[in-house]
Amino acid sequence: MPSRRVTLTALVAAFATLAGTVLFDVLGTVFFALTVTYLLAPLHRRLNDHLPPWPAAAATTVAVTTGLLVALASIIFLLARRADDLVHLIREIPGEFTFVVFDMPVVIDVSTLLAAAREAAGAIAVDAATALPTLGLKLTVFAFLVFALLIHHHSVERAVLAAIPDTYHDVAGALADRARATLYAIYVLQAATALGTFLIALPVFFALGYPAYATLALAAAVLQFLPIVGPSLVVLALAAYHLTTGDIPSAALVTVVAGVLVAWLPDVLIRPRLARETANLPGSLYFVGFTGGLLTLGPVGIIAGPLVAALLAEAVQLLAAEQNRTRVT
Repeated sequence: MPSRRVTLTALVAAFATLAGTVLFDVLGTVFFALTVTYLLAPLHRRLNDHLPPWPAAAATTVAVTTGLLVALASIIFLLARRADDLVHLIREIPGEFTFVVFDMPVVIDVSTLLAAAREAAGAIAVDAATALPTLGLKLTVFAFLVFALLIHHHSVERAVLAAIPDTYHDVAGALADRARATLYAIYVLQAATALGTFLIALPVFFALGYPAYATLALAAAVLQFLPIVGPSLVVLALAAYHLTTGDIPSAALVTVVAGVLVAWLPDVLIRPRLARETANLPGSLYFVGFTGGLLTLGPVGIIAGPLVAALLAEAVQLLAAEQNRTRVT
């Protein structure tokens, strides 16, 4: 006959599955709130040393929600402001390009790709406009969840540990440490690097003469969350655009100047100073987690993918250490 703890654990798992089914549309928001709260718990503890629990949780929640709201509002504002320019730019690109290779003309037809890009741009604009009320509701749910989890995070931690046998508490601790370090790398390290990229890219693109310099700087900052390639995509896209118009000097200039100052410099200036607290997850594994999570789960996969990859890496290390210990004994 199963023990009482096993029965209650199975009951929790069953209700968690049911809740996941019923609340499917807000699962991403719940996951996002859980990961943010897990990372904010130390800050809440520090505030709780000087304030009662409720004001400390409220202050922490207001700070993180305001930061998220400002970031989302900035992105939506700049994209809405430059939407017409983006559509106009796509329409100006010719349907085919002709290059001469060994005295032979080579024609590249991109009309199908351009048609898909125009359709996607229109769909994104419509989806963004219709998603604003839902986004507001999810942001409200996020704020309430963060506040409630901060108030009761000690009880949640005790409940989780109570469901785990004592002999596996070290495993749970190792996985928890890895999760915290990974979330730090995603939220704090990536966000700080993105902010630095925006502040550097803004004057760089302005000096290079681009009218949409703020939008380009924002795109470079957002792409910092894309591992390995990151802001290089913006630089390469600008260089490719200049090449299509025959402006080779501008293509070379943006590749060298923006490539060094925007795509390379923020990583050198910011990452080494904040990387001590990260999980040291290999870039290739992070890229696989990011890409796989994004394609499978959508935006929430940006967080879930690297987190799962990091936990898998930690579990493999724990298994290897256990096997080595068994062989020695």
